[in-house]
Amino acid sequence: MGEIYNVRPVNKSLCLQQLCENNYRKLLLLIPNLLEFKRNATGFCVTKPNLHLRIIERAPYTITLELSHQFNRKLSAFLEPAVIIRLYLDARLIEVLRDHERTHVNQAITDPGLSKEIMDYKWTLNYFLDKWLNHCLRSDYDFIAESETIDKIYLDLEA
Repeated sequence: MGEIYNVRPVNKSLCLQQLCENNYRKLLLLIPNLLEFKRNATGFCVTKPNLHLRIIERAPYTITLELSHQFNRKLSAFLEPAVIIRLYLDARLIEVLRDHERTHVNQAITDPGLSKEIMDYKWTLNYFLDKWLNHCLRSDYDFIAESETIDKIYLDLEA
């Protein structure tokens, strides 16, 4: 893995919590109307690939979603990094459950006694999200709900 994953904070548990809280704020900065979306949305930026948002599950205190870059105009195109994220609305933090390269932590580390390995795995996933959100925030993405996305595509074709 790259050098960004080699960051080793002294108190990884506390740092992971702070990272997840910061990622929550960053995600809402990137997608200010995120909580209004019922299903899918697309983030448009003139100079960057589209970002695709898919709401997987909505519960009273959580939202599980997938966020990925769309490198081709066709929605069926390969989406990457396809990060599955759970937002904890009451705690105001998010946690990466998995990404396109790594499985869910419960499948990767099945022995609950391996708490250090579990923490390291979660750190890697969430630290990656932190860096990716920083990258995305440097661009001016405008997210539009799925039904409005179709209208925008037709307007772009007519222009």
